[in-house]
Amino acid sequence: MGSVTAANHRFAAPTVAPVHAAPRLQVDKVSLRYQKPDGGIFTALEKVSFDVPDQQFAVLVGPSGCGKSSLLYLTAGLAEPTEGEIYVGGQHVEGPGADRGMVFQSYTLFPWLTVRQNVEFGLKRRGMPAAQRKEIVDYYVNEVGLTGFADNYAKQLSGGMMQRVAIARALANDPQILLMDEPFGALDSQTRLQMQQLLLRVWGNSKKTVLFVTHDIDEAILLGDRVYVMGARPGRIKQILDVPIERPRTLDMVMERSFIEMKREIFGLLHDELEEAH
Repeated sequence: MGSVTAANHRFAAPTVAPVHAAPRLQVDKVSLRYQKPDGGIFTALEKVSFDVPDQQFAVLVGPSGCGKSSLLYLTAGLAEPTEGEIYVGGQHVEGPGADRGMVFQSYTLFPWLTVRQNVEFGLKRRGMPAAQRKEIVDYYVNEVGLTGFADNYAKQLSGGMMQRVAIARALANDPQILLMDEPFGALDSQTRLQMQQLLLRVWGNSKKTVLFVTHDIDEAILLGDRVYVMGARPGRIKQILDVPIERPRTLDMVMERSFIEMKREIFGLLHDELEEAH
């Protein structure tokens, strides 16, 4: 359709002076602490540091409560670290911004808007002309397989379809990085597999930098270029593993030796954490 492609659209994203060879995301010695009701201090994250290169699909995996989602919220600018800094595209994160797109586990569509209106919401707020909005929205609604549902309201969609809309909405704003907090966690197993395949295809076309949070080891390996294994509280990066599986990927790959060996390695790291915690 037209001239819009995932590779060349740069619509109205903020201009950022690039840092030569710098990662798309830099997390530098980030700690997060809360004051408990009894007056004590709870440490959720302790001096977490890692980088995510441009166009990489990075996955955070770790035991429940290790701070995976907290890291995502800090990167999104929805919370502030107690210590440390986060940079996206070389710019210090000081609050929410259009350079970061967020897809939550819960369904966050506006129920009073149609699929098309949900996807164009951010573009409309930026004052983008209607014709340009339509071109972008048509492209991404088609990308996520919802062309025939563009005029439906959220209440008329299944859970998987609503998450397709959320992904299209995030990508339509052309963020520098896509942040995904267990977006398929509430879906049934069959729909989850379908959504993983969809995300692999959409990401293959857009090559957006992604930071994806999951509890599911299979999902982490299937989707990711690199898996960041987190340790239990206080949260920290325990090990960084490159995924030795070529793209494009299919669900059949979960039976391959390299997939099973990596799954065993990650499971061992997480099992050690659970043993230490008890």
